[in-house]
Amino acid sequence: MQNNRQAVLIWDLPTRLFHWALVVCIVGAFVTVKLGGLYMDWHIRFGCATLGLLLFRLIWGFIGPRYARFSQFLRGPAAVARYLKGAAAPAGHNPLGALSVLALLLVLGFQAVSGLFTSDDIMVQGPLYGHVAEATAGAMTSWHKLNEWVIIGLVALHMLAVAWYALVRRKRLVRAIITGKADARDVPPGTPPADNGAAVWLRALLLAAMVTGLVLWIRSLEIAADMSFS
Repeated sequence: MQNNRQAVLIWDLPTRLFHWALVVCIVGAFVTVKLGGLYMDWHIRFGCATLGLLLFRLIWGFIGPRYARFSQFLRGPAAVARYLKGAAAPAGHNPLGALSVLALLLVLGFQAVSGLFTSDDIMVQGPLYGHVAEATAGAMTSWHKLNEWVIIGLVALHMLAVAWYALVRRKRLVRAIITGKADARDVPPGTPPADNGAAVWLRALLLAAMVTGLVLWIRSLEIAADMSFS
């Protein structure tokens, strides 16, 4: 299959849906935790959804199409150095952007997992709060709050990088993650398009169903808090 002169399909539909669903969950979790009160139930829902999305992306990074796989875009320090010196970027994530993606996945993963064990000592607790010692839950709660600032910093850097590429490098990264297509001039000559057919979608649906079942099972382990004052 030959590339046309206008665009090359890089991002498959499941990867794009993951990206925008994760954006919704991050914004939703941030807004609801700031509103507090009854909105904290939604904060937990957004957190569990984030956990499911990250599990999906972790596995998709091994079984997904070419440009979604970690083996395609994660590179060592030498590749990052060459890119910073002006070497051409490969299709998909460039070596520096790949590190940003990895960092975001790690800190968001820690936030989602730690949130399972947190408590506000009033009325809200994570699904697995009752399954660990009080000291462990207290530590998780503290780290969960501190990690929020790390996430804010990384998201801000991510948005600045996207803006820099748009304004300076004239690369429309936002449009690419919406349509899945990159300008042919922004990828190496002869870059093959990503697989994005029915087989890919079916594989993603099966994986999503498995991950959803796992998250629902985790939620079912929640031990109701004792709200009595006796």
